[in-house]
Amino acid sequence: MPITEIQYSDKYYDDTYAYRHVMLPPEIAKEVPRNHLMTEGEWRNLGVQQSPGWINYMIHSPEPHVILFRRISDKSLGAVAASGSEILA
Repeated sequence: MPITEIQYSDKYYDDTYAYRHVMLPPEIAKEVPRNHLMTEGEWRNLGVQQSPGWINYMIHSPEPHVILFRRISDKSLGAVAASGSEILA
């Protein structure tokens, strides 16, 4: 069954990041650049809606309609605030 609207995965986590993937319908997926990661402005212009701070971190060539996002997890942000230092990725 083809995707007819933008679909959002649940978030999943590791020790540093929260991740999610967004699946685009074919008519939107054809607009995704294949030669660079998208800026927030680019993915918002495609109609992707999510809170600020998400970064398009990888191009998955076998499934160009799936956009991969990550951001520093809330747990990591708490660790940064508690320690007063930055987490380097």
